[in-house]
Amino acid sequence: MSRITPISLDTAADATRTVLEGVQKKIGFLPNVFTTLAKAPVALDTYLQASAILGKTSLSAKEKEAVYLATSQVNGCDYCLSAHTLFASKAGLSAEDIAQARHGRLNAFAALARQLTETRGQLSDEQIAAARAAGIDDKQIIETVALVAVQTLTNYLNNVALTDIDFPAI
Repeated sequence: MSRITPISLDTAADATRTVLEGVQKKIGFLPNVFTTLAKAPVALDTYLQASAILGKTSLSAKEKEAVYLATSQVNGCDYCLSAHTLFASKAGLSAEDIAQARHGRLNAFAALARQLTETRGQLSDEQIAAARAAGIDDKQIIETVALVAVQTLTNYLNNVALTDIDFPAI
């Protein structure tokens, strides 16, 4: 049971209701993470704006999902693991790819995300060199840091709130 009760569309302020209706239209339903974030409209707006902007990174959908899965695994967020398992499969990752991504082994982006999350960004020279040797340039290193940071927001929120999982459970 969730420790932070999500808001409903019926009780949301007009501006927040409009935002939530947009999320519902885009995803096809209104996930609990968004109705929980909506308790603090500034947090909801921050997440949505950051996510929209990060949709423009140079990483492919598969690479982004690998980052989200690796980050969520390290942060122990079952809600985000469930959500991104679904999204990763829609992006074309197989069940084996998803398992590999969760443990930072699918590709260099998953490995980098796992290392960033585990070390809280305190990467060694060797880890940076390995990312570069795998073809990740400085722009993509920075984009991966940004993706990890935004994913960590929802990981922490769901871990604190114990958000009820409304995606197919992993």
